[in-house]
Amino acid sequence: MATMVSPSLLAADFLHLDNEIDMINRSEADWLHLDVMDGVFVPNISFGFPVLEAVAKKCKKPLDVHYMIVHPENYIQRTAKLGAMMMNVHAEACTHLHRTIQEIHQAGMKAGVTLNPATPICVLENVIKDVDMVLLMSVNPGFGGQVFIENTIQKVKQLRKLIDESGSKALIEIDGGVQGDTAPRLVKAGADILVSGSYVFKSATPEQTIHELRSL
Repeated sequence: MATMVSPSLLAADFLHLDNEIDMINRSEADWLHLDVMDGVFVPNISFGFPVLEAVAKKCKKPLDVHYMIVHPENYIQRTAKLGAMMMNVHAEACTHLHRTIQEIHQAGMKAGVTLNPATPICVLENVIKDVDMVLLMSVNPGFGGQVFIENTIQKVKQLRKLIDESGSKALIEIDGGVQGDTAPRLVKAGADILVSGSYVFKSATPEQTIHELRSL
């Protein structure tokens, strides 16, 4: 299976979002990654439903919505109404993680769970067979363009082992510092999906960059 690529809209040019979405539609990108931040769970605010709704109308790729917010369960129905394919919540933000995963599935979406860099893989042991995807943050969430945290490679291997041993079908997605030298190492360690923001959108040839990531 080719490596999947989910470019992160956070790094796009928001003055020309229509052009950026056209590029994504033309490209080989598998999904479009949307980072929603509330300034509470992470120290930054990104964009909310007005932007999500506008993007959903124009984007032909499945939407991979990543909530870096408190109480993400409050937005399950609204996210489903957008037509999002994946709703991804942080384990650290969900008091009742299993219930939230169930509710995402009941709303007709795939359920993803994200772990911050300091959160151990073992917190997933009791839900790994219930999730469709696990996103490992390879930077501390909140800002684009950060330096890759090396321990992520080891963490991918640990997660791959847990998935294989449990019989889970969960995909492994990585977000943060994914570019030319880190991407091949992540794929080799067992990653299925690469989220890449600045590396794609700031590239002189973003469609070619997406193609190269998919070819790993």
